Amino acid sequence: MHIDALVAEIGSTTTLVSGFSGLGGDSPRFVGSGQAATTVLDGDVRIGLTKAKDDLMTMLGCNELSYGTMLATGSAAGGLRMSVHGLVHDMTVRAAEAAALGAGAIVIGTTSGLMDEYDIDDIIRSKPNLLLLAGGTDYGERRTVMENLKLIARAGIRAPLIYCGNIQNQAAVRDICDEYGIPLSLTDNVYPKIDDLNIEPVRVCIHAMFEKHIVTAPGMEHIREMVDGTILPTPGSVMLAAKLLYDMVGDVVVMDIGGATTDVHSVTNGSDEITQMQTSPEPFAKRTVEGDLGLYINAKNLVSRIGTEALDTELGIDTVKVMQDYKPVPDTPEQFKLTERLCLEAGLVAIDRHAGRLRHLYTPQGRTTIAEGKDLTTVKYLVGTGGALTRLPHREQILRRIADCNVKRTMLYPTPSTLELLYDNDYIMACLGALSKNYREDAMLLMKRSLCL
Repeated sequence: MHIDALVAEIGSTTTLVSGFSGLGGDSPRFVGSGQAATTVLDGDVRIGLTKAKDDLMTMLGCNELSYGTMLATGSAAGGLRMSVHGLVHDMTVRAAEAAALGAGAIVIGTTSGLMDEYDIDDIIRSKPNLLLLAGGTDYGERRTVMENLKLIARAGIRAPLIYCGNIQNQAAVRDICDEYGIPLSLTDNVYPKIDDLNIEPVRVCIHAMFEKHIVTAPGMEHIREMVDGTILPTPGSVMLAAKLLYDMVGDVVVMDIGGATTDVHSVTNGSDEITQMQTSPEPFAKRTVEGDLGLYINAKNLVSRIGTEALDTELGIDTVKVMQDYKPVPDTPEQFKLTERLCLEAGLVAIDRHAGRLRHLYTPQGRTTIAEGKDLTTVKYLVGTGGALTRLPHREQILRRIADCNVKRTMLYPTPSTLELLYDNDYIMACLGALSKNYREDAMLLMKRSLCL
């Protein structure tokens, strides 16, 4: 059997491959998906990829499968691990961190201002795949970022580096990186003026560096031999899909509750009223990643948050016993009950952390109200993607409770019963983000079908 494109999503616990036909024509079609366990522990993620392809062939009832192009997204073994370094924490560091998260990275460390030997030791221990160096508005402060780069270079750190700070430093940054053999990519300043975020060029640069320096899991260095098209961090690909959906339906939040993390992507400018109250700018497209809220790798943390006795009473199970044989994909009634409850907890906590809030301050002039964080009040749709929110039996009840969680109306989030729910029924949003780079119109049509729009 021949198809136009095969897209692999190599996750922390599961590898999924999806096939597409009719691309570039009038009738693009999703032909099906196959899955297998991600094989990081086997030393090579290609093993799981091959098994997933075999599963797809079984589903399609064919003995051979050929394809015109193969794309991939990856988040195995922690995904794209980045450290972010800037000048002022609430300005350039926050902007650079937002760019990294929006591109699909996991930010494992940040520094602000001049770094010292302890900061350098932290970088060496954390072994980031990529460094993001920012600092200074354009034609503003120059010294801090240069001193930090010199410390990094002299310490022997050779992780690829993206510089997105004061453009006046670009030539000097290039010279230092050339001298010390540090792979470098220069891009526009992420914070060119006060209260001006310029995130998109950095995101594009991060994706390009990810494709060029794939070191996220055993065997990933060989994926380029199999993939002739785009390779993106999976969360970055989901963000591309979320932005594509925004172009179709307007303000949207996309939630992916996975085995290792819970990701929330929002694409909205918020309301004019809240914008006037905000103390610092927020990105139009924002992602938060909660590394303590994964359904498998961090399941014990979620159980601890709720409490085993509370779970036993609420679910009528022996939580400790169920956890002894807990699997990435539940296969018993007790495991399904527990997974669904943990999924709800992860979603509620993640949306609470993602949404902003109003604060009341008292000044000599009287009480004033300010807004902090992302304004989601104008969001129209909440979308569930990822394995849990597309495959669990009670996904509708779970996502509805997450949609209606602003009961006390303390969050910058829609009030109960106002959000419309959409489900990525074909579980292809991450695939469509990658596919959209070359087949935008096809990706939009395929997304409409998957979401039943």
